[in-house]
Amino acid sequence: MFAAPDPGRVRLRSSARAVLGVGLAVTVSHLATGSVGASIAGGLTALLALFTVTDALVRDQAVTTAWLPAVGVPVLALATVLHGLPVARDAAFLGVVFAGVYARRWGPRGQALGIFGFMMFFMAQFLHAVPEGLAPLYTAMALALVSSSLVRFGLWCWERRLPPVIAPAPAAARGLERPTTRQAFQNTFACALALGVGHLVSDERWYWAVGTAWWIFVNTASRGETLVRGFRRVVGTVAGIAVGLVVAVPLHGAPAPTAVLVALCVFGIFYTAAPSYSWMMFFVTVMASLLYGLLGVLHPGLLLLRFEQTLVGAAASALAVALVLPVTTHAATDAWIRRAVLAVRHCTAESARRLAGEASADPAPYVAELEPLLARVRISLAPLLHPLSPLRARKERARQVTAHLDECVRQARGLAEVAADPDASHDARLIAACQRVEAALRALLPAAEAPATAAELGLAAPQHHPGAERALAHLHDLERAVAGLAGPVLSSPRSPLSEA
Repeated sequence: MFAAPDPGRVRLRSSARAVLGVGLAVTVSHLATGSVGASIAGGLTALLALFTVTDALVRDQAVTTAWLPAVGVPVLALATVLHGLPVARDAAFLGVVFAGVYARRWGPRGQALGIFGFMMFFMAQFLHAVPEGLAPLYTAMALALVSSSLVRFGLWCWERRLPPVIAPAPAAARGLERPTTRQAFQNTFACALALGVGHLVSDERWYWAVGTAWWIFVNTASRGETLVRGFRRVVGTVAGIAVGLVVAVPLHGAPAPTAVLVALCVFGIFYTAAPSYSWMMFFVTVMASLLYGLLGVLHPGLLLLRFEQTLVGAAASALAVALVLPVTTHAATDAWIRRAVLAVRHCTAESARRLAGEASADPAPYVAELEPLLARVRISLAPLLHPLSPLRARKERARQVTAHLDECVRQARGLAEVAADPDASHDARLIAACQRVEAALRALLPAAEAPATAAELGLAAPQHHPGAERALAHLHDLERAVAGLAGPVLSSPRSPLSEA
């Protein structure tokens, strides 16, 4: 949390803005309704709007935010109507789970709407909402969305000055091979199991187990990622419960100190979400303890129950990824590594064409794709690099893949920068360098994805230009990095790596 880089202070600014947006939403909701429950609903609505809406463009973020009530209003109404019908309520909750995960196939907007719908149903259980209490909840939801949008898109819209963040497109697949379809079944199975066991543990707070199972599947793609995320959720929850016992319980819901601490928790949730899921869950747990204090129901036994339900949800998720359409960590990492290598190939090929004098060649789109793909590779490799992972050979392989792929991306990016210099073109030495790089790339990619030969790139001119020296240096370093990937990528995932 403290050592992770924060380029452009993006995490710091988004965290500070979240405190302002949530604080304004809570204040306005309380003034309008005078209800603690509605104020909590307003704060949660604002937090979700600021946290889950992650479209690349600001205008798309605004559109997604405007769509949130279209999902939240009917789901909240359904949850309250079914409040006194446990069987129908539980079935509807699982239906919301499946639809919410399935919606992720429509990208960031689908993910945001799916999460918002799930959390509205969850919030109804948290607040024990009934139809007679819908009016203040709807009022709080509307005011919270307006307040958070005013802060995000009006008072402090710093994203307008930044280039859009490009997320890698999901791999093409059909039927049960499609990640969103597979995860919809996995997550629904996990939530159904968590719901059943959660009811046995507590017929009143069962929804904590369902919430745990749901959130563990957000932004995971393999069995290893899901298991590690479940472990980190348990660790963060345990730490949060310990602090809740020391801080939240003695406060007894005192408004002023509770408000200050909740604001600190909101900041912590946003600031730590990217680098550390455990820290984020720590702040979520402390905040939940403080909110229960405001509702007047907090006691040590409730926090112990929270821990038990977290264990139930984590165990249900582990069983789901093991039994329902499992995807191994190796399969997921191999797919992302190959996509990253293919992006390096496209970037290199476009840079080579640009160096050959082809004005229409542009490596910039592929350069923009490299960083998010590299980030996704790191996420998929994280289970193998976890300190508790007993798989030494695979851990060493993951370290080498990360190091060599980092170098590939760095050199491809540098090559693209050099390609923009007209003095660095038409050098005969680039032919041999490009051929070697492409040979190394061809060894890592399926035949259908192999790049064109260097001769086809038009680099046959016999001239020598001083400006080509930097391009050659990047190509030579890229060749070594791609060749270094061959060992860990092409060998058996469980065999020891050669020391050569």
